[in-house]
Amino acid sequence: MKYSIGIDIGGTNTCLGLVTENAEIVYRNEFKTNDFPVLENYLTQLVAKIKDLISHCQEPDNILGIGIGAPNGNFYKGSIELAPNLPFKGIIPIKNMLEMLLLNEGWNLRVTITNDANAAGMGEMIYGNARGIDDFIMITLGTGVGSAIVSNGKMIYGHDGFAGEVGHTVVERNGRECGCGRKGCLETYSSATGIRRTASSLLTSSQRPSILRELKEEEIDGQTICEAARKGDEIALECLDLTAQMLAIGVSNAASVTSPKKVIFSGGLSKAGDLLLVPFKKYFEENLYPVFRGKIEVELSALKENDSAILGAAALTF
Repeated sequence: MKYSIGIDIGGTNTCLGLVTENAEIVYRNEFKTNDFPVLENYLTQLVAKIKDLISHCQEPDNILGIGIGAPNGNFYKGSIELAPNLPFKGIIPIKNMLEMLLLNEGWNLRVTITNDANAAGMGEMIYGNARGIDDFIMITLGTGVGSAIVSNGKMIYGHDGFAGEVGHTVVERNGRECGCGRKGCLETYSSATGIRRTASSLLTSSQRPSILRELKEEEIDGQTICEAARKGDEIALECLDLTAQMLAIGVSNAASVTSPKKVIFSGGLSKAGDLLLVPFKKYFEENLYPVFRGKIEVELSALKENDSAILGAAALTF
């Protein structure tokens, strides 16, 4: 049996899985990305978690390599470049750094990296709802808004490895400031951090009653907003509606360029289910170029949370 290690580096969590060639995640672990804001400390923790995975492999010599999905991961250069949602900044040659650290531990493992949403897209294309689909858009709703675009059966990387950043298309001119340095990016409205900003704005701009007012500021997140919405909370429902509106604008623009058969959502905020999907589908159809209306399916990922990114990252090695 051959194995690969798949790693999903997110702005909140880093999740790792030991994956078989049959796409079974036989062991996994994770840690908080933000607990290690210094790059050297983060890499030390990452190596420790990788060694833990190796120790749980029955045939460690059959581990072929490591695949990583990371924000602003550059498939061509093996680096993470200027990622706005990670605590460590700049251009990080993580492929070379990690290979060297592992070699010092006695493990000669090849490391391959891609954008985290691209890894999720690969996982969905090989194992999930995009199997057999040559044209689709994968949107990951996490700390930021990630995206992968597959056209004619191939992942779109562009000339520099950074194509497909739907989360950093502008949906509101002179809108909210984004971690990338621009204003009005989609992820400032439709990510987990974006919906928190929306909730804060709605709570301070009116005196309407809301379950969310009973919570501390740090307790208001995608999960608590969805819980309140399921109880009929007016402000929580408006939060999701506004999130869906902005998401529909961004994704409909991407659809006009790529003509996908499917749009697939994954990530923490996708757990809102129909609370997000129902308004999204409405606004999506309204914003689509008319020739595409009624042709594009909208679905949630068929894979468990993080599984698509871990499996897709592992597939880089296979």
